[in-house]
Amino acid sequence: MSIKNVEIPYGAYWSTPFTKWQGTLQYLHSMKFAAHVAKQELAKREIDPKVFDSGVLGMTINQYQSFNGAPWPLFDIGATHTPGHAVNQVCATSARGLFAASSEVMCGMANVSLLLTADRCSNGPHLFYPNPKGIGGSGESEDQVTYNMMNDCVGGHSMMQTGENVARRFDISRQELDAVTLRRYEQYQEALKDDQAFQKRYMTLPLFVPTPNFKKEAAVLTGDEGVFPTTAEGLAKLKPVVEGGVITYGNQTHPADGNAAVIVCHSDQAAALSSDASIKVEILGFGQARDDLAYMPAAPIEASKRAMQMAGIDISQIDAIKTHNPFAVNDVALAKAFDIDVMQMNNYGCSLIWGHPQGPTGMRAIIEMVEELALRGGGYGLFTGCAAGDTGMAVVIRVSDR
Repeated sequence: MSIKNVEIPYGAYWSTPFTKWQGTLQYLHSMKFAAHVAKQELAKREIDPKVFDSGVLGMTINQYQSFNGAPWPLFDIGATHTPGHAVNQVCATSARGLFAASSEVMCGMANVSLLLTADRCSNGPHLFYPNPKGIGGSGESEDQVTYNMMNDCVGGHSMMQTGENVARRFDISRQELDAVTLRRYEQYQEALKDDQAFQKRYMTLPLFVPTPNFKKEAAVLTGDEGVFPTTAEGLAKLKPVVEGGVITYGNQTHPADGNAAVIVCHSDQAAALSSDASIKVEILGFGQARDDLAYMPAAPIEASKRAMQMAGIDISQIDAIKTHNPFAVNDVALAKAFDIDVMQMNNYGCSLIWGHPQGPTGMRAIIEMVEELALRGGGYGLFTGCAAGDTGMAVVIRVSDR
C-alpha cells in the first residue's frame, strides 16, 4: 500500500511557541487555546473554516470537559457542522493524527481535514477511579502526567530507564550524548537568526497570550520559553540521573505546553489552500513499530524503515530528518542503526531543546521539516519518534515544485 493524492498545502500549518512547565501557558485550557490560535491563523490565511469536512484532535492530557474531543474546538473555530475525532498515542500523537487525517482523505471520507494537536503538561489532572469493592468504597488515583512518566503500566519502570537500556544496547557513551545535545542547541540557534526568520515562516510572533477566559491579553510571548543555555562545560558538570548511567538532565528534554496544527487535503484542493501554490508537499508513507519492553527509544528505527518502505525510498534518499528526541539517546541510536551522521539531523530545532508538550511535539517538528526542505529547494523528509509503550511512528514527506 502507498499513500496517494494526499498533501499538506504549503504554509497551511502553524505552531505556538512552546513554554516551560508551569510557565506562561500553564493556565490555559489546551483545547480552547488550540481553537483560539487556529481561528486567528485561519483568518490570517483567509481560509474559511467551513472548508473542513473532517477534523482530528491529537491530545494526550485530559482537560476539563474534553470528553467530546475534536467537535468542541472545531465548533469554536466556526466549523460548526464538521465531524471529527480524537487521537492519543502519547509522544507519537502527531504522527498518528497525521495518519488518521491522511487515511480519511485517501479513502474518500474527507477532502480537507484540520489536524489540531494540543497539550498542557502543566497542572496535569489528578484522576480518581472508583472501586465499589475497595475498602470503604475507596478506589485508585494517579497524577496523569508525572505518575505515568515514572511508572510504566507493564514493567513498572520509568521512561528514563528505557533511555538507559537503549544506550547500553547501542554502546552509547555519555560523551556522545553531550556532544549531540550541544549540536542540537547550536542548530536551534540557526532558527533564531535574523530576528527568528526561520520560526516566523510558520509561527506568529509575538504571540499575544489570552487570560484563562480568553477575553483579555495576559502576556506576550516572543519565542519559546524554557530553552536552557547549553555549553560543553555545563553539560559535563551534570551528574547522571541514574547512578552509573549516561542520561543527565542536560541531555534529555523538558515537559512543556503549546499547540500546533496542519491542514491535510486531497491533491485537488492543495493549491487553493497554499500560501505558495508552486510548492507541493506530499505525504508518502507511514510506519509503526514496537520494540522490547523498556526499550522505547529504539522503536523509531523499525518505524522509519517501514515508512520509507511504504514511500518506496531508502535512507540514502532522505534529505532532512527530524526526530522527537526525549533523550539524545534516540538520535544516536537512530544514526548508528542507519549509519548516518547524527550531527546533520534536526536542523533548526527539535524537542530535545524546545521542549515536549506531547501531542504537538511531533507536529511542530514535521512543520519545521517542511520548511527546511522548502529552503533547500525540495527533497524527501523523514520524521520519527518514540512513545510510551515502547512504540514508535514515522512519516515520509516530499517537497517539490508543483
